[in-house]
Amino acid sequence: MHRDLLVLFGLTGWALSIPYYGSDFAVSMALSCLMYIALATSWSLFCGTTNYLSLATAAFFGIGAYSSALLLEHVPWPQAIALGAAIATAVAIAMGALVLHLRGTYFAVLTFGMTELIRHAITTWEKQVTGTVGRVLTVVPERDTVYLTVLLIAVLAVAASILIRRTRLGLAMRGIGSDEQRAQTLGVDTRRVKITGFALTAAFAGAIGSAMSVRWTYIDPTTVFNPFIGFQTVLIALIGGAGTLWGPLIAAIVFSLLAETLRLQLPQVYMMTLGLLLILSVLYLPGGLASLRWQTLRAWRTDIEAWWKDKRYEWSGNKARDERRAKERRVEF
Repeated sequence: MHRDLLVLFGLTGWALSIPYYGSDFAVSMALSCLMYIALATSWSLFCGTTNYLSLATAAFFGIGAYSSALLLEHVPWPQAIALGAAIATAVAIAMGALVLHLRGTYFAVLTFGMTELIRHAITTWEKQVTGTVGRVLTVVPERDTVYLTVLLIAVLAVAASILIRRTRLGLAMRGIGSDEQRAQTLGVDTRRVKITGFALTAAFAGAIGSAMSVRWTYIDPTTVFNPFIGFQTVLIALIGGAGTLWGPLIAAIVFSLLAETLRLQLPQVYMMTLGLLLILSVLYLPGGLASLRWQTLRAWRTDIEAWWKDKRYEWSGNKARDERRAKERRVEF
């Protein structure tokens, strides 16, 4: 734990220097990295340990964004962030009480469906009550204030993951992921543990949504409840290693850089890269990028050399000749 906290402290110090020495583009890229670090790390804290595939990240992000847009004119910036996280947490508790008895595909589909339900409900409410869809943000904090807030949320998400994994709650979530029925038999209140973990994920997603909403001068349900935010969070966590601590952080930085360099100019290449990396991770690196070791690379090298040797043997014709000779010997006997 001390080593992990020291690494987090070092990364935080490096990130603190970006607004003072980096350009506006560097700060924008760092904000994207920090946003997905917070989302992917908090998602992995619950879903990576319990093996519950949640697609509700976009719902909590959007709730936080809309809360900030509505409250920022009336309350201070820190209070707006806290209220956005609190409202997202309350929604997660209600949602978890309804759907956390399901697992697998059913849980994933229902969380995605409830995300779409929330998005359409907010759209309908705005049309009927305000007569328009979307919000114009007139009160926007300074760039450095937003950056430091997002950095604080990301650091808290990683620190919470470091600490909770070593508590009874973390042990209970790992037990649920290994065998939920056995965890119940051993006396774990699985329902309470799952709702608590789900609410923690929602709190960080709501807080980061509240902080990131001010990056746009205008927000609407389509923008902040975008399913792509939830899907990319899941992809980042899975490719980085959902069951690990640093895997989501590493993958969030890699994919944020890819997004900034490829998505605007070559969006198809960016999506193809996401899909290819996911396929390669599932097939050859199930533990994600965080499980990559020198032993893994040596094993890959051995497999590639064996495959190449076998192909050379086949292409040279020796394989067919040896098989024909073996067949002739069997016929003679």
